[in-house]
Amino acid sequence: MCASSAFPLSESRLVLETERLRLRPLSLEDHGLIAALQTDPEVMQYIGGPVPEEAVSERLETSVRRGAGGRIGVWCIEDRRSAEKLGTAILLPLPLEAYEADPSQVATDAYPSAEVEVGYTLLRSAWGRGIATEACRRLLKFGFEETSLGEIAAVTHSDNLVSQKVLQKCGLRPEGMRRAYCNDVPGFRITRAQWQALENKG
Repeated sequence: MCASSAFPLSESRLVLETERLRLRPLSLEDHGLIAALQTDPEVMQYIGGPVPEEAVSERLETSVRRGAGGRIGVWCIEDRRSAEKLGTAILLPLPLEAYEADPSQVATDAYPSAEVEVGYTLLRSAWGRGIATEACRRLLKFGFEETSLGEIAAVTHSDNLVSQKVLQKCGLRPEGMRRAYCNDVPGFRITRAQWQALENKG
């Protein structure tokens, strides 16, 4: 994993678009979205359970931090046409024996020494519409075109079969059970070479 300094990307290069979506860096103005996501038991079923509403602000302050010149962090997923907020997507250091990413790994001018994971959390109103797949593919493209990362990992809860299918549709390959978030969980991974091969296939 590259841990060298990274020159900052402009704000415009951190805004990522697809046919239907816009991904932009998360901000403190997204408190309502984060509260809706993190206090919903169904949304949080596989990612640690709902968070008390009084803890949302503190968690948001940590979530808006960005590392590696903006390349590492959390994005807000919006509908391109309506600007409706649909959820979040991440490229963040993957914790092994902790329940959350280590904020100290999100350094302004350096890549984390830990593995970097891709992930997403959607409001229930956005489920079943292919949004997770579209957002994940866009972040992988960003990750391999705008960073020096050689590979990107992902993990899911063992029972979260939907997310496991999404990750594989995006090209991540299962690697069996592994350690992350203080648990043994299914792991997935894609290398830069594997991603480029998929891109070349069209």
